[in-house]
This record gives sequence, C-alpha cells and structure tokens, in this order.
Amino acid sequence: MPSPASLWFGGDYNPDQWPEPVWDEDMRLMRQAGVTLATVGVFSWSLLEPEEDRYTFDWLDRVLDLLHANGISACLATPTASPPPWFTLAHPDALPVTADGVRLTHGSRDTYDVCAPAYREASLRITRALAERYAHHPALALWHVHNEYGTHTYGEHAARAFRTWLRGRYGSLATLNDAWTTAFWGQRYSDWEQIHPPRATQYLPNPAHLLDFRRFLSDAMRGHYCAQRDILRAANPDVPVTTNFAFGSWVPVDPWRWAADLDLVAVDVYPDATGEAAAHQHAFAADLARSWGGGRPWLLMEQATGYLGARVRPKAPGEIIRHSLSHVARGSRGAMFFQWRASVGGAEQWHPAMLPHTGADSPVFAEVCELGALLGRLAEVQDTRVVEDAAVVWDPESWWALQSPSLPSPDLDYLAAVRQVHRVLWRQGRTVAFVSPHSPMPDLPLLVVPLLYLTSAATARFLADYAEQGGILVVTYGSGTADEHARVWPGGYPGALRDLLGVRALQHYPLDPAVDAVTVCGEDGEYWGRARRWSEELDVADAKVVARYADGPFAGRAAVTRVGRGAGQAWYVSCDLEDAGLGKVLSRAGLSGGTATPPAVEVVHRDSRDEQWVFVLNHGNGPVTGADLGLAVESREVLSGVSGAALVVPAGGVAVLRGPRRP
Repeated sequence: MPSPASLWFGGDYNPDQWPEPVWDEDMRLMRQAGVTLATVGVFSWSLLEPEEDRYTFDWLDRVLDLLHANGISACLATPTASPPPWFTLAHPDALPVTADGVRLTHGSRDTYDVCAPAYREASLRITRALAERYAHHPALALWHVHNEYGTHTYGEHAARAFRTWLRGRYGSLATLNDAWTTAFWGQRYSDWEQIHPPRATQYLPNPAHLLDFRRFLSDAMRGHYCAQRDILRAANPDVPVTTNFAFGSWVPVDPWRWAADLDLVAVDVYPDATGEAAAHQHAFAADLARSWGGGRPWLLMEQATGYLGARVRPKAPGEIIRHSLSHVARGSRGAMFFQWRASVGGAEQWHPAMLPHTGADSPVFAEVCELGALLGRLAEVQDTRVVEDAAVVWDPESWWALQSPSLPSPDLDYLAAVRQVHRVLWRQGRTVAFVSPHSPMPDLPLLVVPLLYLTSAATARFLADYAEQGGILVVTYGSGTADEHARVWPGGYPGALRDLLGVRALQHYPLDPAVDAVTVCGEDGEYWGRARRWSEELDVADAKVVARYADGPFAGRAAVTRVGRGAGQAWYVSCDLEDAGLGKVLSRAGLSGGTATPPAVEVVHRDSRDEQWVFVLNHGNGPVTGADLGLAVESREVLSGVSGAALVVPAGGVAVLRGPRRP
C-alpha cells in the first residue's frame, strides 16, 4: 500500500450529533489543527438506514463533500457495531446472549450476535449500499469495518456455528474428546449436538472448552470482517480496508491470525495508568501493532486527549504530543483520536476529545494544533524502517488460557508479565519486536518468552532452534506448562521446555502478592530483588545456576539458570522477579547494543538506506542533551535546525532529528 502524502491526523467525526451550522466551524477548526483524516459513520447505522432497506445518505453526502472541499480525507466506516433499534426489534434472536443465558436488550453499542444469520445479512446489506455510493468519492482514503470486534455471545446461533467450527478443527468426536480430556468428570461427547458454548455451569468449566470457544469467536468475527471487506474491495480495490483492534482481557481476537486480512493494522490505545507508566503502555501497544502487521503499514486509530477510567482527567502538558509521537516513531502512519468534538450527551459525553467542551481556547486544543503542525513536518518518515534489537513472544491464546478459573493461582497475569518484560527493555533503550509462537524465527539477538503457558511441541522446537543457531533465549516461569489443548505436559515443569532449559521444577509454590515475597540473590551474593507471585523448586540438570532463592520455601535452591545450547544460550527465570531483578537477567545475558538513555527518556531510531531519524521523547522531570544520548553532530532537529550534539530537550519535551545514516 503506498504511503499517504502526509501523516494521517484527526479522529472520529460525528457530525450527526450536531446541527449543520456547527459543521462549518468544524471544518475551520480542523484546518487550524492540521487535521488530514476524519473517521465518519462508525455509529450511524440508525441514521443511514432508518428502516429496513431505506437509506438516507443525503447528510453523509454533504459531510464527505465538505471534508473534500476542505482538503481533509475520510475514513468511512461500516456502522455494524451498533445495529439500529428497528433491527433488534425485528430480530431479537440476533441480540447477544450471556454465559448465564440472559439475552441482552438494545440500549448500548455492540448489541449483536455475530453468528446470527439476520445480523450477517443486514451487515452485508448496509456495507454494499455504502460501497455502491461512496467507493469512488474523492474524499475516501480508507475503509473502516465495524468497530472494536469483541462481543461475546453464547446463544443458539453461536452453538450451531461452534459445532461446525469444531468439526472443521478436529474432524471426529474421538479427537475432540482426547484434546478436551473429556474423560475427566464424565464429559465424553457421543454426538456433536451435545456440545454447547461454555455457558454458566455448576462448578469449574473445562479449560480446553473455554479456550476453543475463544478461538472460535475470533474466527467468527474474522469471517464477519472479511465478508464486508470483500464487498468494499470489489467496489474499489485501490482503497485500503481495515478494522480497529481493541485491547483487553475481554477481547476474543487473535491479531496474528487477522493481520493478513487487513490492508493495514489499526489499534485503539487507552492506558490504564498515568505518567511514565502510560508512556510505556503507548510504546508497548505500538510495538505490538507494528509486529502484528509484520512490518506492513499500521495506524493508531484511537487514543484520548485525557485519561479515562474511574477518574476522567486531562493529560499533563506535552503528553498528548509525546504519546502520539511514540506511535509515529514506532511505525504508525499517523495519530488519530476518539473523538474530534466532545459530545454533550450520550454514554461517552465525558470522553476527552480533540475539541473539548470548553472549546478552541482550551489548552487541549492548543496542544492538538501543536501536534498537527509537528506531524505536518514528518511525512517523509513513513518510508523508513523502525530499528529493532530485541524480540518478545506474544501469544493471545496463552492469555486466554490463563484466564481459566482452574489454575493453581489467580495471580498468573499474562498481560502483566509481558508488559514487564517490554518495560524493562524499554527502560534499557531497546525497541522490541513481538513474535508469535508460530512465527518464523526472529533475526534478532535476544528472544524473551514470558509466561508462555501454552507450548506445543512445534513451538518448543522453534525456541530450541533459535538458541542453537546463536540466539539468547530467556524463558520465564509458567512457560512450557501445557500443550495447545491446555493439557499439562507430564514429567515436571517447564514441561515441553525442560530439555532445552536444562532444569526440572519438582513443584511450584504460588505466592500471595499481598503478603508473600521471596528474596533472590546472585551466586556472588548480590541482591537481585524480590519475587511476589510465583516460585519453583528447581532440579538443575546441565544448566548453570546464576541466582538462588535466599529465603522462602526453596531457600538455597536455584532461581535463575543458564545453559549453552549450540551457538546460543537458554536462560530460565523460575519466579516473578521485580523489574530490577529481571533487568539484571537481561543485562547478564550478554546482549550488546541498545541505546543507553537517561531515566524516563524514550529514544527510537528509524532508518532508510541513506538516512537516520531519531525520536527523543523526554518523559522525565529534567532536561536531556544530545551529548547524553550520543547523538551525531551531523543530525539536525526537524523543527529547530539544532545539531544533535547541541540539542537540549526540556522536561516533557520532544525532538525529532534527521541526518545521514551511520555506517
């Protein structure tokens, strides 16, 4: 897909919430802010099709014409995430059903059952109508299918579709019964009709049943997306098509398997923390999005100008710019927001916006305009490559499996474990590529495998090959435990990875993070830190002990080990170390390179054949200089023209440097 002439900058635009005189003011303020792309129609189904097969496109015609006349492109959405009231009244069976058997009612968004035939038919009908009318509109730059796929449903439509999916996956009931270990508690199935979604039951559900249903939902939603995408592509193959991935434990979508179906990956990012932790979460999400796309274009589709959660509040001065530039530095085609103008009513009336309730004289809008001006100077960065120097395994299926209620500890938190690894590398100045456990081997010197609970024989071979061919492999606790069907590998932990790592855990000892902690020290007695969620009693085969438990139930036993494998190394971390301790592991693994950065300073490099771009984002409380960062004399800051060596980035500030690529 060719690069747009400029970086995309803008947000969800909902003119149907406002009288038409406001639209002219929107156009004027969008031009002032430097907006280049507006997402339109995400939640407009009830207005576009007020009754079945009757369309009212006149207002959307005027909006798209207005955008085009003002030099702003449109990202036109199919509105299928919010079916209109007339549809749910006519097709109540197309409403989602909870695991408890409660059919939900209309009154919010996402009131659909993705498996319901009537819903699928209505979705394709509105998509076809939009494609026929707007596929060649001069404002159209991007199609946006649906919004944040993720609605679970457990009704009869889902049950029938699930059985069909299971037949395709397993072929026979004998194979399914074996994979699901249905001999336990007498659950063996003798007919496909006996299988239902994992609805509420008397006690613990079957973990393999839960896992396969998440996989099924991902595929069902992917099919819904692809059906709309095919209509849009057929109408005009030159307009790219995407959907926006949401992020959360509730999302049953595997982006690795979806990515090939998207012309560009698009993500929504809403941190659940503030300050430096929020900055890290933006970088984490950006590295994920770039990795899902395998280096293809991707886009930050949604973020907020403030913080959400229990308390809605503005970001600190400079954070809107820094968070947005973190994504651009890591490969995004731009920076988009939800939404352009803050709504005065509705469920998200307090959601922060580019143009807040207080209007154009607000500090938020001033910073939005500053960001737009800066992005306007960075269009050429799109055709450069993000420089990566470490890899981390990301596996949604392990995340899903670790949400089962039948685990030995409720504190096995997959997201926290992966975020921690990324955070430690981020603070070390490294830019991370994420890889799937089913990916080709990464051409990077370090591969970290956090809490990879599901580890098939093929994945174990992939990891062994990586180490044997010269890579530094670091595996953390909980990895290798179960196969792809959530069946525990017998013989001791870490299961499928025992031979590779040269250790065998005789038993594990989950810790209560509220009251328990164990101390870990290096072989020389150096204090490495504490572990609070997990520990293991290791029997060391041919590995070397690097650190030991200093106290707790396994005092004196190995905590961290290392073993040579072929031309590389394999490390094992048997406990949930604090950041400092994990940092010691990664440092002692011997990885060279990276950019030594002062605390709370984010530096990302992008290269072309001849040029290097360097993004410097200062999240700290004091200034940082080009000398602190080792920036080249010949590089120049894009806005000020200051050389890299003379650069001073104030607290909360940013800099983007451009110069010849070093040999």
